[in-house]
Amino acid sequence: MSESETSAGFVAVIGAPNAGKSTLVNALVGQKVAIVSGKPQTTRARLMGIAIKGSAQILLVDTPGIFEPRRRLDRAMVAAAWTGAQDADLILLVIDAAAGANTEVERIIASLGERKQPLFLALNKVDLVNKGALLGLATDLTARLDPAKVFMISAADGDGVPDLRQALADAMPAGPWLYPEDEVSDATDRMIAAELTREQIVNQLHQELPYATAVETESWEDRPDGSTVINQQIIVERDSQKAIVIGKGGRRLKSIGAAARAEITQHLGRPVHLFLHVKVEPKWGEDRSLYRDIGLEWAD
Repeated sequence: MSESETSAGFVAVIGAPNAGKSTLVNALVGQKVAIVSGKPQTTRARLMGIAIKGSAQILLVDTPGIFEPRRRLDRAMVAAAWTGAQDADLILLVIDAAAGANTEVERIIASLGERKQPLFLALNKVDLVNKGALLGLATDLTARLDPAKVFMISAADGDGVPDLRQALADAMPAGPWLYPEDEVSDATDRMIAAELTREQIVNQLHQELPYATAVETESWEDRPDGSTVINQQIIVERDSQKAIVIGKGGRRLKSIGAAARAEITQHLGRPVHLFLHVKVEPKWGEDRSLYRDIGLEWAD
């Protein structure tokens, strides 16, 4: 394809926590590039997934959920989300149709009044809502947001995703592709490996552990035999949290490691030897270098 035939652009995927943004990004790309959890505020940094449809390259910026920030980490996450929106060619607002226009959604709607880019509205999880309520929500949000297009989707099972992908492709500005055809994300393998381990912590510990947890890839060695050795540290704020992550007889840490190793192996396409240890760092949320490692800007 010549550059005159191609198009490429950035789409900021924004919404309240747990709206299904990461699930949707994965569905649009066609493989896993963002971690997924039923718990809100899982995505921390702006992570880009790259979808291709025909001659169009769609650069999907999976932003953290927008919520009322309380800590420095919260402020950095929300700032990342809004920066992603400001820099994009198009904004894709994802709303959990089952949750409706709650307080967090209302805050986003108010902020979007200043937007310069076109807006697509995706009502997600429509399979969980009766048609009457869904129609009412769509009518209300369309009147208030004036989106260029509205989509009814279920990102988890793929319903409506092909139509959305095609519409995004059609909306991309003409120009050369910005990434090689075989790339599906701009995140480094080190960052994705850390995120895949954090995904297992979030999913396996459920309500036992708050969000005061980070994962840092300390060392990475690609061996001549084709395998990769990865050492990661799981950072928590208190000794009691360390005990929860390790579990009785080390069983929980072993379970987290086994599941994370399987995910990382699938991502890299080669054998992985993963070694985890847990470190107590009471003020890790004030560590500038850790923010850089997880792809966030320091928030004052």
